[in-house]
Amino acid sequence: MTLMHRFRNTLAFGGSAIALAATVAFGATAHAADTITWKVQSHWPGSSSSYEDSLKRIKRVIEERTDGQLKLELYEAGQLFKAQETFNAVSRGVIQMGTISPAYAQDKMTLAGIASGLPFAFRNVWEASYFHKNLGFEDMLREEAAKFNVYYSTDKVYPTEMVSKKPINSWEDFKGLKIRSSGALQKFLTEAGAAGTYVPGGELYQALSSGVVDAAHWGAAQGAASMGLYEVAKYHVQPALNIAGTDAFIVSQKALDKLPEGMAKIVKDALDEQFWIRTSEYLYKEKITLAKVQAEQGVKINTMPQDVQDRLAKVAQKTWDEEAKRSDKAAEAVDKLKGFLSDLGYL
Repeated sequence: MTLMHRFRNTLAFGGSAIALAATVAFGATAHAADTITWKVQSHWPGSSSSYEDSLKRIKRVIEERTDGQLKLELYEAGQLFKAQETFNAVSRGVIQMGTISPAYAQDKMTLAGIASGLPFAFRNVWEASYFHKNLGFEDMLREEAAKFNVYYSTDKVYPTEMVSKKPINSWEDFKGLKIRSSGALQKFLTEAGAAGTYVPGGELYQALSSGVVDAAHWGAAQGAASMGLYEVAKYHVQPALNIAGTDAFIVSQKALDKLPEGMAKIVKDALDEQFWIRTSEYLYKEKITLAKVQAEQGVKINTMPQDVQDRLAKVAQKTWDEEAKRSDKAAEAVDKLKGFLSDLGYL
C-alpha cells in the first residue's frame, strides 16, 4: 500500500469517525430537546403526607417508565393557582396536570359531590373501591370530566375523620362545633347543625390553633399528623364522616394527545395502578400513625355516641338525595350507590 493510499484511508476513517461523533452529539441534543415537562399544581401543601406519598410517587413512576422523556414539575398548594382554580387551568391547557379534591370542581362536574364523599355511606374502604372500579363510578367521573378536556383519575379512596379540640359526647357537643370542611361534607355538617366552613390547607393549622375553627378534617390520621393538627386538637373523632375518593389527579387531554405514541398509555396505566397502591398503603399507614400519635402526643380516640351517629346518618341520606338532583348522571350514581348499600344490608 502506498503512502498516499494509506493517507487517503486514514482520512476516510477519520472523516467517518468525525461524522459518527457529530451524529451521536446531535442525537443526544435532539433527545434532550424532546424531553417534555409538565407543570403540576397540587392542592396539597408540601407538608401534607399525600404530597410526598402520592404526588412524588407518581412523578417518580412516570419519569422512570418514560425513560425521563416526560418530567413532572411539581408546585405546592397555591403556588400557581388557588385550589378551586386548578380544574379550569388544566381544562384550558394552561397547565398540563393537577391534583384536586373533586369538591373544588363542583361548578363543572355534577358528580363531584358524590366523588368527594357522601356522608355515612360506605363503612369499609373496600366498598368504596368496589363502587369506583367494579361498579363503574370511575368511568362516570371520567366521562363527565372529558367534556372539559380533562382526564380524571382518583388517587385513592380513604376515610375522612375529624380532629377536634374537644370531645363529642352528645348531640349538643356536635351542634356547637365550628368545623373546617369542604364540598358535600361541608354542606352536610352545616345541615346537621354544626358550622361547616372552608379553610385552605395552608391556613388550616392557624385556624385551628387560633380558634377560628374547633374541629377539622384533612384526610384522617396521616393527614392530620402531617399538618401538625394534633398539636392543638387532641381528639381523633370516629366513625369516619365518609369513605371516598377525596383526592384526584386531573390531566389536560390536549397534553395527553400531544405525547409521543404509547406515552399517554404509560401515564394512564400509572395513574390506574396508583389507585390500588395508595389505597392499600394509606390504610396501612393509618394504623401506624394513629397508634403513634396516641403514644407520643396524647391523642385520644373519641367515638361519637350511637344516638349522634344515628341522627347524622338520617341527615346524611337527605344529602344523598340532594346530590342526586344535580343531573341525570348524579341520580344514576346515587341509585347505584343505594342498590349497592342495600345489597350489603346497610339500607
